[in-house]
Amino acid sequence: MKNILLVCTAGMSTSLLVTKMNTAAVRLEVDAKINAVSEADLKNHIDGVDVILLGPQVKFLLGKIRDQAKSTGAKVEVINSVDYGTMNGEKVLKYALDLINNK
Repeated sequence: MKNILLVCTAGMSTSLLVTKMNTAAVRLEVDAKINAVSEADLKNHIDGVDVILLGPQVKFLLGKIRDQAKSTGAKVEVINSVDYGTMNGEKVLKYALDLINNK
């Protein structure tokens, strides 16, 4: 199972994207656990995560979150702003899977 975590300021704007990513995962038959959390709550959810994707609005946190995730081996990247803005769950899911598979 792939463990994907989305992070934004409050974890709310990414929640809709998580729903769309879960729908895409079912359609593509991908075994994935996908969740969204706030940056402040990340420390409680970081263990066991394969990839952490940041909402474009918090891309300034990239370095800080990479440092937090260093010991976990999780990849940390920013979601493409067009894919985020259009809530393209399938594209974001495929991006996450590419990051996991190219560790």
